[in-house]
Amino acid sequence: MARLSELKARQALMSVGLDASKFELACSVTNEVWLTETHAVRFNKAGDGRLRREAILSRYLPPELGYPTIVAYSGEVGADYLILERIPGRPLAHCWPTMTDSARQNAVTQLAHQLQLLHDTRTPAGLPPIEAPQLIQPGTAKPVDALLRAIEHARKLPHVDTTLMSDMSLLVYEYAPALDPFDNTTLVHGDLTFENLLWDGRKLTMLDYEWSHGAPPDVDLDILLRCCALPFLHVAPAYERLADPRDYRNVPGWLAQAYSALFEVARLGARLMLYSISFDMRELLMFPPKANARDLSPHHPLNRMRQTADGRSYIAKFAAALAR
Repeated sequence: MARLSELKARQALMSVGLDASKFELACSVTNEVWLTETHAVRFNKAGDGRLRREAILSRYLPPELGYPTIVAYSGEVGADYLILERIPGRPLAHCWPTMTDSARQNAVTQLAHQLQLLHDTRTPAGLPPIEAPQLIQPGTAKPVDALLRAIEHARKLPHVDTTLMSDMSLLVYEYAPALDPFDNTTLVHGDLTFENLLWDGRKLTMLDYEWSHGAPPDVDLDILLRCCALPFLHVAPAYERLADPRDYRNVPGWLAQAYSALFEVARLGARLMLYSISFDMRELLMFPPKANARDLSPHHPLNRMRQTADGRSYIAKFAAALAR
């Protein structure tokens, strides 16, 4: 399999006249990424056209975001890839454990500026749809309907506690009014983890817009808070043991200082709670449990939702901090 993957990367580079004599496989969470000294080749392992969609979307991104130049892309089913000019740096998640607090704050301040640019960008007309990591649907009259259907589906799965699913339904009904409004007129990144931020020691660049879509800006805040609370779930496997939540504890405060408007949404705690439930529910349906919750990892979606129901989730802690 590794040999076949390497052959695909070589063929993609050679198809556009690039040097394919020397390249290496990079650590990545979602895609398969190969690097040469000057270019990056990203293969979509899911084969759902996300990278072709990113190529289309990139035309509408503000130049100040520094999105790398696309050399070529393919939308062929099963061979969905992007070839981009390589930007110097490493994923911020890989650098973070050894960075000083001053450097970390600098990176977060730059992230805040880039997020504001993205959140001020109108969603392009005709952008191909994407199944976003949240089951809540922007731009619809009842945005939580898909989430409620997912809960009912999950209720029928083996090893799923039906009482927990009832608790989730009650929370969704209770907090749903907080989503008014929930439009889709401006872009969000959609997968704002530190793996998708490039750091060269001084400059931060936001990458990987394959999940970008139209939604309210605070959707990105939930993903970032999740990344900070559970960083080991959002890094390449080689870096899991280095991802310590204590290293991320100042990130929300630094982000609030630099991008206060992101934290000034009415009923923000309730909205974030809904985003969190929808993220966990989607993951639960994608990877149905093979055992009861007590025999699973404490970070399994079932156990994360139990923490949400009991008021012990990262969102509950963040909402309590907001109330102080």
